[in-house]
Amino acid sequence: MTDAEWVAVRPLLPVPAWLQGRGGQPEGYCHRQLLDAIRYLVAGGISWRAMPADFPDRGRVYAFFRRWREHGLIAEFHDRLRGKVREREGREAEPTAGIIDAQSVRAAASVPASSRGYDSGKKVPGRKPHIVTDTLGLLLVVAVTAANIGDRDAATDLLQRLRRLHRDITLVWADGGYTGSLVDWAREKLALTLEIVKRTDDMAGLVVLPRRWMVERTFAWLMHSRRLARDYETLPASSEAMIRWSMITRMSRRLARPRAAGRH
Repeated sequence: MTDAEWVAVRPLLPVPAWLQGRGGQPEGYCHRQLLDAIRYLVAGGISWRAMPADFPDRGRVYAFFRRWREHGLIAEFHDRLRGKVREREGREAEPTAGIIDAQSVRAAASVPASSRGYDSGKKVPGRKPHIVTDTLGLLLVVAVTAANIGDRDAATDLLQRLRRLHRDITLVWADGGYTGSLVDWAREKLALTLEIVKRTDDMAGLVVLPRRWMVERTFAWLMHSRRLARDYETLPASSEAMIRWSMITRMSRRLARPRAAGRH
């Protein structure tokens, strides 16, 4: 990352336990080096064993990645960045509306059969990331399931997590795959309005639909990270962590960009 990015993200990093007197030992490497190594892996799509010698030892980098995943530190860091980006864009740190969608991704041979499936609609064998974004396209919640899990089935848990983590959200836009009893369930159980944005019968070809294009753009952003173009992770939790790391890179670059003239 550039010096400007490091200046923007350093104050947002979770504080190590040893600095707060809660035990543990200091990292053997600077956090900037470890973050750079993970960002390189996610962007380039390389394996852990292919980590260049310029970075810290791959075992140390993976241990850092795993520890942050298991203790929720990736999500904490990601969410702090998202709040800063929203404030920079003149929004409140917490959103009041979201967009939900899912996209199937082919899985590599390293993905266990127990956590992969076949999406008969898209004809894709693998896994399916389910996400909710805000109206800027920034990630709010993510869940990775087998590709054969239906959008409505996965949405139940996803929306519950969304409601628990983002209490201000009252409206979520969705495509036609989320119609049916889910709309009533979200309203009655979660006090969420699930608004379906459908294509009309007279639409042909590629049509940009209101609100839905924002979450589609987020999936396009994620596909810029080669590690996400195919799912290589043994654990779905690692797949979710890789998605957050991809968004962390995008948001840190966004924070480091000079403000446009006339913007405050």
